[in-house]
Amino acid sequence: MDQVRQVFTVDLLERYAAKGRGAITCMAAGNDVIVLGTSKGWIIRHDFGVGDSYDIDLSVGRTGEQSIHRVFVDPGGSHCIATVVGNGGADTYYTHAKWSKPRVLSKLKGLVVNTVAWNRQQITEASTREVILGTDNGQLHEIAVDEKDKREKYMKFLFELAELPEAFMGLQMETASTSNGTRYYVMAVTPTRMYSFTGIGSLDTVFASYLERAVHFMELPGEIPNSELHFFIKQRRAIHFAWLSGAGIYHGGLNFGAQHSSSDGDENFVENKALLNYTKLCEGPEAKPSSLAVSEFHFLVLIGNKVKVLNRISEQIIEELQFDLTSESASRGIIGLCSDASAGLFYAYDQSSIFQVSVNDEGRDMWKVYLDMKEYAAALSNCRDPLQRDQVYLMQAEAAFSTKDFLRAASFFAKINYILSFEEITLKFISANEQDALRTFLLRKLDNLSKDDKCQITMISTWATELYLDKVNRLLLEDDTASENRNSEYQSIIKEFRAFLSDCKDVLDEATTMRLLESYGRVDELVYFASLKEQYDIVVHHYIQQGEAKKALEVLQKPSVPIDLQYKFAPDLIMLDAYETVESWMATKNLNPRKLIPAMMRYSSEPHAKNETHEVIKYLEFCVHRLLNEDPGVHNLLLCLYAKQEDDSALLRFLQCKFGKGRASGPEFFYDPKYALRLCLKEKRMRACVHIYSMMSMHEEAVALALQVDPELAMAEADKVEDDEDLRKKLWLMVAKHVIEQEKGAKRENIRKAIAFLKETDGLLKIEDILPFFPDFALIDDFKEAICSSLEDYNKQIELLKQEMNDATHGADNIRNDISALAQRYALIDRDEECGVCRRKILTVGADFRMTRGYTSVGPMAPFYVFPCGHAFHAQCLITHVTQCTTRAQAELILDLQKQLTLLDGNTRRESNGGLTEESITSMTPADKIRSQLDDAIAGECPFCGDLMIRDISLSFISPEEAHQDSSWEIKPQSLGNQRSLSLAI
Repeated sequence: MDQVRQVFTVDLLERYAAKGRGAITCMAAGNDVIVLGTSKGWIIRHDFGVGDSYDIDLSVGRTGEQSIHRVFVDPGGSHCIATVVGNGGADTYYTHAKWSKPRVLSKLKGLVVNTVAWNRQQITEASTREVILGTDNGQLHEIAVDEKDKREKYMKFLFELAELPEAFMGLQMETASTSNGTRYYVMAVTPTRMYSFTGIGSLDTVFASYLERAVHFMELPGEIPNSELHFFIKQRRAIHFAWLSGAGIYHGGLNFGAQHSSSDGDENFVENKALLNYTKLCEGPEAKPSSLAVSEFHFLVLIGNKVKVLNRISEQIIEELQFDLTSESASRGIIGLCSDASAGLFYAYDQSSIFQVSVNDEGRDMWKVYLDMKEYAAALSNCRDPLQRDQVYLMQAEAAFSTKDFLRAASFFAKINYILSFEEITLKFISANEQDALRTFLLRKLDNLSKDDKCQITMISTWATELYLDKVNRLLLEDDTASENRNSEYQSIIKEFRAFLSDCKDVLDEATTMRLLESYGRVDELVYFASLKEQYDIVVHHYIQQGEAKKALEVLQKPSVPIDLQYKFAPDLIMLDAYETVESWMATKNLNPRKLIPAMMRYSSEPHAKNETHEVIKYLEFCVHRLLNEDPGVHNLLLCLYAKQEDDSALLRFLQCKFGKGRASGPEFFYDPKYALRLCLKEKRMRACVHIYSMMSMHEEAVALALQVDPELAMAEADKVEDDEDLRKKLWLMVAKHVIEQEKGAKRENIRKAIAFLKETDGLLKIEDILPFFPDFALIDDFKEAICSSLEDYNKQIELLKQEMNDATHGADNIRNDISALAQRYALIDRDEECGVCRRKILTVGADFRMTRGYTSVGPMAPFYVFPCGHAFHAQCLITHVTQCTTRAQAELILDLQKQLTLLDGNTRRESNGGLTEESITSMTPADKIRSQLDDAIAGECPFCGDLMIRDISLSFISPEEAHQDSSWEIKPQSLGNQRSLSLAI
């Protein structure tokens, strides 16, 4: 152990702690509070947390000498129980840290309390909750005190030893909350026995149950000056216990959650029990401890004036504590030990002084203790640094290696990081020729390395890969049938190897690993690793070589596979399995069919059975009809494959399909019609050629070719032309000529068929159109009916033309009469009729309106206009109004016409008021023409009823000239200072 820095150190805390109140007889501590009992009946309370102390005299009212027998303090340092013995018997008192006077527990009068068990889990400063008192006559009592009541709440008798009445010397209690209530664990000791009680409910219920069942106890006979029971408390929970008995220190662990039941039915919550013999403390058998304290790993045992510190695990003495005693207390020596679980301190006391025993990292060397005992798990849990852990792992590894448990040794060696190098460990396994253990070591080493050690991880992973491959080959050499047996070691190692490749795919060097797999001939693992590294071209190529097209297609369909690989392997896959390949193409999104054309052409070049489904045609039809593909290459290839089929029905349906139908702009088909025509001519698909000619508007060629195939087809093609009557007639003449020339029957029969053909043209062809196609020596009698019918038609047409001419002559006469009537039209004006603009009377007006430019006045009246709607305007007023309201260009035209009239007015003035005669219509002067244009410009429609008024609706009410009027109506903001606000209630 470390001799430089001791685990336990002794310091004098208080030299004259009794303050002259007698000699110290007992002591208790809790939460930095120490309570002393003296030989004169005083209790002295030292609160080192606040630096305060006070004393209470418990001998008041008692005669004779009084001494404090025992004093007890709760873990919080608030509650205190003390027993006074003297000539008047024994009394037990309770006092609180806030009280100045103690409270005597009258029900315990005459009973000597030797031990107290506090409810550590539920006790508070204000209430003790359940407290168990153990007396000198073997009885247990329960008490509870609330500080505010200044008295005990209750006191109950719990239990009494009947079989072997002995004094209770030590008492401890633990509680635990369960679904059924509170479970109590109580442990009590007498000089020779240790009793355990447990149960659910209240304390009196628990102890009442032992009236009907036996009490569980452990008996250790022997004499001891002072039997004691101690719990080590960690985080308010007891971890282990120690009983200072006559036979030795009986100790063990505590597990209050254990469900192991003893033979008598009690739950046994004591584990790992052991007895430490006193012979390990000293050589003389007569010396026995007088007091005991328990720490986490050690026992502090008081023998004489020395405190020996024993390691609880190794049972070895590690230190001896010496005390600086005064001459007065040297004769009596150290009286006892006590502990403060809350503060983690220990105390020793003599008749006048208090010594503090401090703990300095008592667990720092526990890993060595456990390691020496080969308790490796406990040693590891107590290690403080990596070097300590390495020593534990090294001892474990060496122990396993020495027993030839190499795999286990490899696991431990892999955890060593400092005290043994990587090379030394690997050489150990190589020298022992343990390849499997070496592989295990490398794998475990990988698990323990940090992610920053990239180089080391890659090298170790590569080495492990080679060891796996070597193992696989050795297994195959040992057993040729190992690869066929699914339960063999070979299959297990292959599965493990693949899992390793999957885990290490990101750290293994891709090229190196693939070379290793290839050099060992592990093609399957090579493909597996390639798929892990997303080298899908290698994987697909392998499956194609194996003839497994379906597996290759499954790889290509993965979302992470580049789409270019589909095009790269398409030629091989479609030749290997056309059906599966096409199905895969159809299921794959974002596939460009144009890039698959080379593969499809290669497949199409191969011969196929008549009834075999052409997979390329199926895929192209899917692209064209389902995907609405518009690529000309795709359409051309589909058309080419249709043309090569024996049945041309699919080809014709394809040609008749309008793929662009419904679009605002664009072609109706996407294939090249010229290419289609050459292809169909080459493959002798004449009906298809006829359709293509017709589609290209080459109707003459279409009809000529159709006549070679089927006259009915030619007639249908000729009938398609609707917008060009001459072309349609020409096409029908071609058909007629072919029909007449092809007839081989009797002449009279040929004529009848020709006449019947005329009826099919719906009157487009006449008998005279087809007569030149007959021979010159044909008898006219054969055409008599047709010629007569044709002449009758011509007569009907002549009569219709005559009727149309008569109707035209009659119409011309009506127009002349209308013109004459128009020249004589007039309108009645009331003498009080006003001008629509100036509001003056039309017929009586001043001299200023009498003359207008371009007009001739009649008597005293000025020129004016009257409209059919009834509105009348002076000529000058109408010109002014229209000029203002019409467009700028129209206004300039009106002004220009006025100027021209003014210039011509002197030479062409007439004496009439603008009246026109029939003769004057045909002989108008230039001034009349200009005046007519002016009339059209200003009087084409009434300005109040026509479009001019409708356009005025959109104009602003205020003209630009009236802008100053608009600004005068603007509301300007004024100062609010002089205004009064008026609130309105709504």
